[in-house]
Amino acid sequence: MTAPVRVLVCDDQALIRTGFSTIIDAQPDLEVVGECGDGRAAIDLARRLDPDIVVMDVRMPVLDGIEATRQLAGAGVTQPVKVLVVTTFNLDEYVYEALRAGASGFLLKDAPPQQLLHGIRTVAAGAALLAPEVTRQLVGRYAVRIRPAESTPDEPALTPRELEVLRLIADGLSNSEIAASLVISQETVKTYVSRILTKLDLRDRVQAVVYAYRRGLVT
Repeated sequence: MTAPVRVLVCDDQALIRTGFSTIIDAQPDLEVVGECGDGRAAIDLARRLDPDIVVMDVRMPVLDGIEATRQLAGAGVTQPVKVLVVTTFNLDEYVYEALRAGASGFLLKDAPPQQLLHGIRTVAAGAALLAPEVTRQLVGRYAVRIRPAESTPDEPALTPRELEVLRLIADGLSNSEIAASLVISQETVKTYVSRILTKLDLRDRVQAVVYAYRRGLVT
């Protein structure tokens, strides 16, 4: 029998923590190993309990969820922890910053329970959770704040088709939508996405979106 996915729940509202934990613990393949109410406690507990995934709020006392995410999953972290950010929609700017800090995805707090469970399983499995419709609103709205970075000489070059796929990812299209747009199969799209991530040394689609905006491939 496969061991359950171990989840740490971090939110400064006790009612939300309890609600999330109750929903998660009711699943045979998921297990809540700890709860906390601020980012500093999240870091301490994550290092002590070694969860598979942290469900992280953004606005919290002591240390906010963005900085906690950066310390748990950001660049340079030797043993990064997968982080799923859960926030209210009017904090979408903070969510974008959390994704840049290393989060593997995000959900809105008013999402139905099944979406929360799906998000946890998706991120725990190593995939990114970046809902296409939210990508268009979130990244598109704050793209003007992303300063384009200069390409480095040793940066891998993408083929024209790979660039095309990357732009569509950054536009928030799912694999099926990209396949329909380019009139190719979904398996071919998956191959392109995998090749892009490998070439650019990116962890997931979230990082691919940020990369595309930082390189000025989309505006």
